Amino acid sequence: MNYTVRDSTPEDCKDIMRLIVDLAEYEKMANEVKLTHKELEADGFSSNPFFKCLVAEVPEEFKSKEGHTLVGYGFYFFTYSTFKGRAVYLEDLYVMPEFRGKGIGKALMSHIAQIGRARGCVRMQFTVLDWNKPSLDFYSSQGALNLTATEGWQLLRFEGDHLEKLAQSAN
Repeated sequence: MNYTVRDSTPEDCKDIMRLIVDLAEYEKMANEVKLTHKELEADGFSSNPFFKCLVAEVPEEFKSKEGHTLVGYGFYFFTYSTFKGRAVYLEDLYVMPEFRGKGIGKALMSHIAQIGRARGCVRMQFTVLDWNKPSLDFYSSQGALNLTATEGWQLLRFEGDHLEKLAQSAN
């Protein structure tokens, strides 16, 4: 299949939001999406962006049943390991179901790895839901290590009132 992987632009934000909602529905978390395409645009395309995003685009003749040419995305940002140094975090990797199995997901992930390596990153990290066997199998087939299994890491988060309470306790 003919497709292009490229940096996203502000004009892509509505399509990226559509894909984010698709991913959230697949992950059974659609009600968790509170972000708007305007916030996405402001956070990703300001003078100090919070994230980077690559998109996969197909030519018009291969557009989806719904008429979309933007069929996948890889959402990432840079972070730092106090043990290893520079790292890239893959927040989302998503390809529309009808375009899976055509190398698009691997291409997005490979491009992000290439960008990370060019910036001196020594690793790429990401999380996968424990029930998402197709994704776990895909990442394993590419050489990813499951740190939950090998190192026992647990993912934790503060949000909402708990994050606010923690922030207020700094005063």
